[in-house]
Amino acid sequence: LVENRYQPIIDLFRSNMQHCGSLRIDHAMSLLRLWWVPPAASAKQGVYVYYRVHDLVGILALESQRNKCLIIGEDLGTVPYEMKAILRDAGIHSYKIFFWEKSETDGGFISPKDYVEQAMSALSTHDMPTIEGWWSHSDLTLGRELGLYDDAAVQSIGNARTEDQQRILDSLHWHGVISDKVSRDARNCPMSKELRDGMQIHMCLGNCALFSTQIEDWLGMDKPVNVPGTSTEYPNWRRKISKNLSEVFNNREIKSLLKKMTEARLKASNRM
Repeated sequence: LVENRYQPIIDLFRSNMQHCGSLRIDHAMSLLRLWWVPPAASAKQGVYVYYRVHDLVGILALESQRNKCLIIGEDLGTVPYEMKAILRDAGIHSYKIFFWEKSETDGGFISPKDYVEQAMSALSTHDMPTIEGWWSHSDLTLGRELGLYDDAAVQSIGNARTEDQQRILDSLHWHGVISDKVSRDARNCPMSKELRDGMQIHMCLGNCALFSTQIEDWLGMDKPVNVPGTSTEYPNWRRKISKNLSEVFNNREIKSLLKKMTEARLKASNRM
């Protein structure tokens, strides 16, 4: 990169920014380091290869200005502390996923109203179960079928998830985004439209400057589009949404949800 005066990465940034107003960089840690594994070697034999992160972030910021393109850096997983500061100071937005944002003291879910502003929030991502799949534990059933989990893991993860669901219900009821028609007991609370919509509106009321939502969650779909850890075992990126786009955007219930989400975002903006 240095010998080529960073032109390959400049071309990459420019080509991706040409047709959008914002760009999400998957695994933004690659600006700092990547785990390289030699051919025919195992992952345990790999090493971190470090890049000139300040040069790369500076180029990214410059191209962002030139192309009028806001940047979101996916900073989940193993993130060196200094990298968060580097991204923040460069004006790159963080990524806040509801299910990952927990209090270190009691394990409860942090209210989206307490998220940092310089970030994009989301309920789930392309690498996670849909809301419906997560709530019903159907992703665990699928994981067992694909050989990702054994029975003990399914039981353990399932028990922990039920506890998380109880915390979510407690929070949603406390914030007033769902009515008493939705059970307060996670053990007796199947997913419903009100609960699913309430979770999305709850996120829209949050403090982040940006919010990302998924069509699958508007439709209540349970099958994920991608299952990390698989290749041929699951048809990743080939699962279609359950309705075509004209049906989606002419659906009265979805239009009503989007109206409520828009109103919630406006309310959040006025609060900032």
